Amino acid sequence: MEILVFESGSHLNVDALRREFASFAIGATFDLAEARRIGSNADVLVAMAHEVTDELLAAMPKLRWIAALTTGTDHLRGLKNLRSDVIVTSGRGVHGPQMSELAVLYMIALSRRVPEMMRNQLAGKWERWPQPVLLDKTAVIVGVGQIGETLAERLRSFGMKVVGVSDARTEIAGFDKVLPRAKLKETAALADFLIVLVPLNGETRHLIDAQVLDAFKPTAYLINLARGDVVDETALIDRLQAGRIAGAGLDVFAEEPPRKDNPLWTMPNVIMTPRIGGMSDRYAEQVLPLMIHNLRAFSEGRLKDMRNIVQAT
Repeated sequence: MEILVFESGSHLNVDALRREFASFAIGATFDLAEARRIGSNADVLVAMAHEVTDELLAAMPKLRWIAALTTGTDHLRGLKNLRSDVIVTSGRGVHGPQMSELAVLYMIALSRRVPEMMRNQLAGKWERWPQPVLLDKTAVIVGVGQIGETLAERLRSFGMKVVGVSDARTEIAGFDKVLPRAKLKETAALADFLIVLVPLNGETRHLIDAQVLDAFKPTAYLINLARGDVVDETALIDRLQAGRIAGAGLDVFAEEPPRKDNPLWTMPNVIMTPRIGGMSDRYAEQVLPLMIHNLRAFSEGRLKDMRNIVQAT
């Protein structure tokens, strides 16, 4: 078994993987030329999905499995050299802690106007105002997978009400109620914070559109940790500029990085982060058990036992 790990070294503990599978040839590099050389005989490619290119895939004729270390794999669907007989798995399930903490950071910082406090600090200005708490506020989580469940657990510790939007399940532990996507607008009207976690596909592109945003209370905040195009960014900017919603915490955007003239950069009620939601100082530790499980199942021919399959042969 030959394996190419194509990443910068911060997302997977390659030495631990080599110790676990001493008989496998595991090469690691983030240099494309070297990756093409190693990959010419590789059965497996381990990489962040968005860093896989058609050029790399063209150099891997023996490839049988791509183990994406990311939750999102939509980038791979756009690659012309991804063969249909190649298994694709994702890193779904390892991002719950860091995504949840970023969501909570947005919620507290936006509602307490922390950016304004920081500007006051730089200006040497002493100004106080009542500080909102999360207690009894309602969080609507759109897309209830493992990240959503982890987030709900955190939010309940603050005394919040948690409502899910999902077509897959009608009852989920830790949620006060779960409503179908067909009721998204009326569910959005309940939210003090609406957190977007759905994957991007044909059904979810601009899922959060003008109609959904118009259902928000003027005191409500939008938090997008999913993909930029799940939200109609033009409609969002319009509602923010008009004061129709209170603000937004955005980790993803329609264009990344956003253009310099994008109004979101300078809005006082918007917090922007550079797509860091899935990042963690413990990422290599978090993803290793999943990688070990799947590699053992794959090498033993137990393909049905592999986790997080998003493309099967």
